Amino acid sequence: MTHSFALPSDVANLPALERLIEEINDLQSKLVLVVGRGGKTRLLRALARRLNAKPLNVGAMLGRRLAVTPISDRGFSTNELLREITDGVGDDAPLLLDNLEVLFEPSLKVNPLNVIKLLAHSRRVIAVWPGEVRNDRLTYAGMGHPEHRDYSRDGVVVFETAQRQ
Repeated sequence: MTHSFALPSDVANLPALERLIEEINDLQSKLVLVVGRGGKTRLLRALARRLNAKPLNVGAMLGRRLAVTPISDRGFSTNELLREITDGVGDDAPLLLDNLEVLFEPSLKVNPLNVIKLLAHSRRVIAVWPGEVRNDRLTYAGMGHPEHRDYSRDGVVVFETAQRQ
């Protein structure tokens, strides 16, 4: 007797995401943002297993480094610290980033999307975007929230996961 099961819709997106990663090699910016209401981390982990790679928890890793950095230097140090964290990852495999929320901390005074884009100039970066796409714009947090951000999708490839019903 055989059993069949349906893949969760987020993991069913894996082949399409893998094709997209191959296609971005020829672009100037090699950044893919995984956006959707659910399953983004699970999809990134499935991709990591397939690539024999490990997703980086930016919040935990960068947060530890920032905690020992003087408050007045944190904004200036964010790009450099993230580069140091990601330099240890092999150049052939895409860089897989999750838990980016720390980059939105207002006291850092950085542009989170630009921080990620800088990493993607020299290598493929697949990052879970903690916000959503609205009217062809990338958003994070609601209007009036201190961490609110609103960006154009220009220079970014967006991979939308299936929406939860």
